Amino acid sequence: MLDQPKNDARRTTPLDELPLRLHHHAYAVKDQEVNRRFFEDLLGMPLVATWCERVFNKDFGRDIDYCHTFYGLADGSALAFFQYADADVYEKWKAILPEGGGTWHIALNVSRATFDDLLGRVKQANLTHRVTDHGYCLSLYITSPDGLRVEFTVDPPNVEAINAKRRADAHAELARWLKGDHRINNDDRPH
Repeated sequence: MLDQPKNDARRTTPLDELPLRLHHHAYAVKDQEVNRRFFEDLLGMPLVATWCERVFNKDFGRDIDYCHTFYGLADGSALAFFQYADADVYEKWKAILPEGGGTWHIALNVSRATFDDLLGRVKQANLTHRVTDHGYCLSLYITSPDGLRVEFTVDPPNVEAINAKRRADAHAELARWLKGDHRINNDDRPH
């Protein structure tokens, strides 16, 4: 983290061109086939690439064999998963999630039709899930067999107005919160 003095009001200059898109989000799994059945067969996200690789790892002092799979999203990005040939590598590199899961997750934006399709699939599979209306998006939360929390979100019809409002006051609202004023500013969330 880069720390600036608290009284330093300087702002960094944004990149001339922001990153184009998420390329992939990677996560270690114990069993690629169990993971494939969850993401491809249940959720309908296609397996688009499988890379079988070997690299020398200095922490282990040996070659590490792994299988790296990618499940495609509409923009060309992917959810990616590693399975290691050796159980000790998986144990060292698997995600360590807080008790109860905490707030760590990945969120994927979907259309309302896809949201409804996913919710139907999840219900039909009797999969534990949660639906939350945040106001600025409607969310479906599920957890993969290896503990990856995935959120599928639908934007409301007025998403551009909501985004413009939050973009305009993002720095002021952050500063207010950091100074200890913890008033809620989400007027869009149903109560």
